[in-house]
Amino acid sequence: MTFSSRWARTALAVLGAAAAVVGARAVVLATAAGARSSAAGLTVLAEPQAGSSPFLRLIDGAHTSIDLTMYELFDRSVEQALVGAAHRGVNVRVLLNGGYYSRHETTNAAAYRYLSSHGVHVRYSPTYFALTHQKTLTIDGRQSAIMTLNFDGLYPSTRDYAVLDQRPADVGAIVTTFNADYAGHREPTAPTGTGDLVWSPRAAATVLELIAAATRSIDLESEEMAYAPATAALCGAARHGVQVRVVMTYATEWRDDFSHLQGCGVSVRLYHGQRYYIHAKLLIVDGRRALVSSQNLSTGSLQYNRELGITLDERALVNQLEADFAADYRGAAT
Repeated sequence: MTFSSRWARTALAVLGAAAAVVGARAVVLATAAGARSSAAGLTVLAEPQAGSSPFLRLIDGAHTSIDLTMYELFDRSVEQALVGAAHRGVNVRVLLNGGYYSRHETTNAAAYRYLSSHGVHVRYSPTYFALTHQKTLTIDGRQSAIMTLNFDGLYPSTRDYAVLDQRPADVGAIVTTFNADYAGHREPTAPTGTGDLVWSPRAAATVLELIAAATRSIDLESEEMAYAPATAALCGAARHGVQVRVVMTYATEWRDDFSHLQGCGVSVRLYHGQRYYIHAKLLIVDGRRALVSSQNLSTGSLQYNRELGITLDERALVNQLEADFAADYRGAAT
């Protein structure tokens, strides 16, 4: 995330907070939607509808361990829940982004001080990544939340997603990678679990392959549009008859990219502070496969950061994401 994107997100979130809940569709959790989650071991949560409650419940329900990798941590309710878990004997480990490569930043300094002084094991992420932009919460080595959202308290005013994953191979891969990053051991390739995990660095090829595989439609939500090969791939798909739709929050730094995409037949719709801020990173191909991830369409995010996403093929999950995208598309300006 660039500085200007972060500033715009915060400013627009404040403007849109009151409107975020108006007309928001309720999120149906796993208890009422077993077809989405029980067979596949997966559940999709959408913000702003879900809020912080599902994540607080996960933390409060931990028995043995909590591993959290987070780009930005400002939400004191989450911090207090982590401290509460540590006080009842849970091994709580938190890995926070420390800055761009070796340049220290103070973004997470307050959270670091609070957690470390209250029994939580906290470290800053390895400096061989440009940024640690991953947002993942793992409970008891049994369930991981793979998120597009930060724990920053802005839930009422952002469009974001989380995938709750109970597949043992996926959770094991996430724990293995967390252990390596937490220890500062540089792993050449992070394990992909069942084959659906998408890690950065070096995620660009996977994203471009997903775009290239489209034969009918591409729906995309992103915070940034700063990776020329992806822009070219989207244009190429549109020129070959694929319906390509993009929903983002407007920022002047992406203006030329928006114009380029529109010029080659991509339908671009933008938010300007109405309803909420598009912070999600969502790619849906042919209404059949989706990528939910922390990865923006930027060179740094795809190639040099530590990031994590997950591809979904379960029809009910993809249909839910498609419905959310369609609502965002209708609610944005042309």
